[in-house]
Order: sequence, then C-alpha cells, then structure tokens
Amino acid sequence: MKKSLPIDLTKRDLLDVFKRQERPLSLNDLKGMVDSWKSRKREIKNLLRELTGEGSLVRLKNNRFGIPDEMNLEVGTLWCTRSGNGFVVPDKGEEKDVFVPSRFIKGALHGDRVVVRVEHSRRGKREGQIVKVTERKTRNVTGFLEERKGLLFLVPDDERISARFIVEPGKAASEWGQGDLAAAKVTRFPETGDPECKLLKVFKGLDDVKKISQFIVHKHGLSHRFPRNAEAEARQMGFGIAMDGRLDLRGMDHVTIDGELAKDFDDAVFVEKTKNGFLLYVSIADVSHYVKRDSPLDHEAYARGTSVYFPGTVIPMLPKQLSNVICSLNPYEERMTLTVRLGYNLKGELLQASFDRSVIKSVRRLTYHAVEHALVGKDRKTRESLKGLMSMLEHMGHLARLLKKRREERGNLDFDLPEPELVLDMEGGIKDVLRSERLFSQGIIEEFMIAANEAVARFIADRKMPLIYRVHESPDREKLQDFEKLLRVLAVPYKADHKGRLPLQRILQNVRDKEHEFLINRILLKSMKQARYSAVNKGHFGLALDFYSHFTSPIRRYPDLVCHRILKALIQNEGKERMLYGEEELDRMALHLSERERAAMEAERETEDRIRVLFMKDRTGQTFDGIISHITSYGFFVELFEVFVEGIVLLSTLHDDYYAFEEEKFRLIGRRTRKVFRIGDHVKIKVETADVEKNILHFLLARGR
Repeated sequence: MKKSLPIDLTKRDLLDVFKRQERPLSLNDLKGMVDSWKSRKREIKNLLRELTGEGSLVRLKNNRFGIPDEMNLEVGTLWCTRSGNGFVVPDKGEEKDVFVPSRFIKGALHGDRVVVRVEHSRRGKREGQIVKVTERKTRNVTGFLEERKGLLFLVPDDERISARFIVEPGKAASEWGQGDLAAAKVTRFPETGDPECKLLKVFKGLDDVKKISQFIVHKHGLSHRFPRNAEAEARQMGFGIAMDGRLDLRGMDHVTIDGELAKDFDDAVFVEKTKNGFLLYVSIADVSHYVKRDSPLDHEAYARGTSVYFPGTVIPMLPKQLSNVICSLNPYEERMTLTVRLGYNLKGELLQASFDRSVIKSVRRLTYHAVEHALVGKDRKTRESLKGLMSMLEHMGHLARLLKKRREERGNLDFDLPEPELVLDMEGGIKDVLRSERLFSQGIIEEFMIAANEAVARFIADRKMPLIYRVHESPDREKLQDFEKLLRVLAVPYKADHKGRLPLQRILQNVRDKEHEFLINRILLKSMKQARYSAVNKGHFGLALDFYSHFTSPIRRYPDLVCHRILKALIQNEGKERMLYGEEELDRMALHLSERERAAMEAERETEDRIRVLFMKDRTGQTFDGIISHITSYGFFVELFEVFVEGIVLLSTLHDDYYAFEEEKFRLIGRRTRKVFRIGDHVKIKVETADVEKNILHFLLARGR
C-alpha cells in the first residue's frame, strides 16, 4: 500500500522518510510514496537539493540519496596543508576532524565542501578519503604566471592549493610576464586534469599598501560594490524616527567610544550611579528596522556575512549610506536603537535586565585614547574637555573593573596578545609597525559588550526561541599537551588538578608582565578550539559563560542582525511569541557565517603580513634583536623587539653545524657543537629577504650570537 507524503512537505519530513526506510532512496523510490507526482516532483527535487547542500543527505553515484552517518561518511570543509595532506572539518562541530592523505584528496581543493569516507580510526584520530566535492569554494585564485609547453599557467601563491590553472586567452592575459603575480577567476573544474581560469588583473609588483589591499580583495573574492537592487534599496532609506512603542532615551548622555579611524558606530553606552549600585545602558543601532528579512539588502548582507577591515579602508557588510550614515550612532543625531538595561549591585552582581526598542541621541563621539588619558593618565587638559562627562566616565571605569573581576572569578581566560598597529603616512605608505597598546578604555567597552551579549542570549534562551549562539568549546586534552611541554621548558610553575586539568587562567595571570607572557599567551591560544557560530548552545569556554551570542555589532556582523530580529519579536509580542527562524535554518546559517568570518580573518591577516614584509623590504641587511617565538624542523621564527614583525631563520642558513629538531623540548641542537636554539631565547638577526609577492621574510643569524 502506498504511504503518501504530507501535502505541506518539509525537509524534516523528507529526512524522516529516509530514516524510516533505512536504505538509500532514488527519485523512483520517492515517486512511489507521493500522490500527484508530476505536480510535486520539482518541490521534492528542491528539498533534496537543500538537504544535500547542508549535508543531511549525500547523493551517491547511482543517483540514490543516503544519510551520511549510515554510510560512514562525513560532510565538511577541506583544509589543506602545505605538505599536500588535508583535514576535513565536519559540519557537525562535535565530530573530530578527518585526516586525508594527499593521494586521497583527488580533485578537491582547499576550502571545498566535500564528502569524506572515514576508512579507519586509530587512537581517536580518524583517517579517510574524499569521495565527492559538493561545493566548490574557490572562485578566485591568485598566483604566479609561467609558460610551459606553449600554455600559460597560473601557479597558486597559496601553497595549500596544489593544482595549477590553465589561463584562458583574454585582454589581461596579453599583459603577462614570466613570474608576474596575477589574480584570476576560476572558470572550470574538471574531474581530472588541470582546472582553468581567466585573468582579472596582472600585478607587476606589490610595492605599496594600496596594491596589497587590491590583491587581497581579488584573492578572496571581495567586492566594494553592491548589487544594483541593494544599492537602490539603501538610497531610498530615510532618516525618519519611528517613536511608536519606543523608549525615549534622548535625554541620557549616551556616548560612543571607538578607535580614531572608526566611521560605523554600532554601540553607545551610558552608566548611571544608583544608591545600591549601577545601571548600565547599552544601546545598539537598530539595523533590523532598515534591513528587512529577504530583501535585496538582506541577501547581500548574508552573503558577505561580515565587514572586512583593511588599513585605512573597509569593505562593509552594508552600503555606506547605511553603515556610516543612517544606522551609525553619530553624535548629536537621533537614532533608533535596541537598548539593554542592566542593573548591578556594588559588587558587580547582575540584579535585573530589561530590553527595549528605543531612541537615543549620542552626546559625544569619544576615542579610546581620549578616555584613557582622562581616566588613567589623569590628563588635566583632556579631563577639562570632557568636564560634563567625567563623572559618568569614572562610573564606567568603576563598573568595568567590577565586571572584569567577576569574569576572572568564574574562570574567564583573558588573553593579552597585542595586535600589529600599522602606522600609515599621509600618502597611505607604511610608516611603522607597532605593537598595539591594550588600553583600559578598550576594556570598558569590551566588558559592557560581553555583558549585553550574555544578557540577550539568556533572555532568548529562557523563552525557548532558536538563536545563533557564539560558542567556544573546551580544548581537547591532547591539544594542550604541547602547551604543557612549553611550560616545563620555560620553567613556568603550574599544578594540574586531580583530573589532570591545567589551571589555565592562573597560568596566564602568573606570567602577566613576565618576559615569556606573549609566547605563552600565543601558544595557549593556538591550543584552543576556534570560536564559531552554532544553532546549538555549547557555551563559551573562553568567557566561562553558559549562554553567549553576538548582538552588539549589527552594522558589521550578520549574526547580530539575526539576534536583533529575534529579540524584537520577543519584546514586541511578549506572551504570543512567533518563531522567526527554525533550528535547521539557523544551523545552516551558522555554518555559512562561521565560514565568512574565517575568510574575513584570513584576508585581514594576510594583508597585515604582506604589509609587514613590505615595511622590512627597505631594511634588508639591517640587524635587529628579537626572541625565538616558534621552533620547526626547518628553522626557527624570531619576533623582533623594535618592530612588531616575525620572520624565519632557515636551518639551511646555519652553517656551523647540523642541527636536530627536538620537538618535545622546543629546541634545535647542534650534533657537533651542542649549541642550542630554544623557544624564548634572545637572538640578533639580519634581514636577508623580504619578498612581498611571495609573502616571505627570511632572517640570517647575526654574528656574535
């Protein structure tokens, strides 16, 4: 007897059919379960396409569809290494990565979404081979041009991409020179043989910051331009303030505190001292009022996922008409916001939380350095210029210290890793590379944003509404083994608890302001799992929080925009909540948005790396003092003291001996001389090679070491 599928068929219904049947199914199999097959065939095909796209089903060679878990298959993203091997990071975050030897990667490329068959597992480490590429992620490719046997090839500069690309004829291809760096669009991925590409731009050299940024934009497929329909929608936006149902907070002295170059102001804050404690107002731009779900603006913002920041410029998630003008909480201008009000006692304990649609009027645009001079430096001139706000700023500092203390008490990991501060000259050239100074004023805003993000996540979770959480899972024990070895090498005291767990927070506190603080912070951070977005709440290990989301930056992060929509639905319809997003939809969105975040971080990091190499290019032959920050089998990395730059001393340049790599002891040791290079040692180096195009910075060990 035919068992008909429901009329209002959902993906979950269709997936349940596969689970009940306990075998792979073809379209003909499904046809036998459906009334009116002709009219519903397209609907079911679309559902199958969505289920395979998100990895819930896998399409097999015989045109059947099966459930991956039932066939020892995993769906995930391929991350390749320079050695040619790879790892598949499963879409299901709780599963461990699958190692794929180079011979089993086949035609897949770094970044592709793939199906991998798990062949065996040894000591908890899984190994497999790729059976199918479900989605090609490499749309643009960059590399060096070279001619072979009458054909022009592009050899990727990213060593994780092992394929070489045949260059199609075209205008840009006529401008090439042997060894030139170029950006191209991938046009064909054959199952066997070389893929093909079409040149977009040939770079004759990356000799300034602007060219480096342009190169990275091409490489990562970024764009300053928005689709016409999205731009048109943004241009039609007005400044009208809708007061209906909004809390009027225009009389409160909200201020924004950001970096000197910031132009998009997501958040404004106000603190009121009460008889029994403090009342904190965190007001965030109501971007969701303007960016409606499923609109052209919304589709483009989701595709981008996040703004990408380059030195002196930004590729925004939203058109500048919105990000810098209409939504930005500019001083002296009324703006619609969502406000989180948090009441604390004198110990910094949260007593109450409320959430409102609101209207504010920022009274001042402050910078981190100005607030730092006023609060920490006690600079008389700065305090005088902030005369009307000093009392509130003092209250902010007091409350932030209380919140930080409570974070430390619950086990928060406070990494103190300086970022490179690229100082540009008037023409946009690179003037200096400094270690960014961590300011107390930045800590104030950080504490307030963490508090608001946690409060919103708890509020939504308590009402059982699906949400995109910001999750950070605890590190694997084996991942901490290298960190533990480093502590022993550097003679840093520690004592594991009865379960063998390391007191990570105490270790970080004990090395604060010590010589090896930077090294220990960096290596511990590398041992951590990467924070990501998830529709399943797994808590935030680094912040020691059970509930956490991103809410405070909707101008530049799409997950925050989703959070705003859900929160507004709750506070506008209290008691008759309507589910805006299903868990399956949020799960798919979380995966995409995590990928977009990683891509943005990679683009920003590579830009900084190449600019630092450019800065050192004019310093070739000069000597610098530094500290050995990392040891490998092929050399050691040196972090310089004078400028915030890291380069490598290759083992092949050490001519006085043959050196053996002792991984367990984080050192290289000479077989004849017994000379040792260990992590944390001070060395003097000379800059040998600074090649911006190849993104390499090589040092030589200076005489007299």
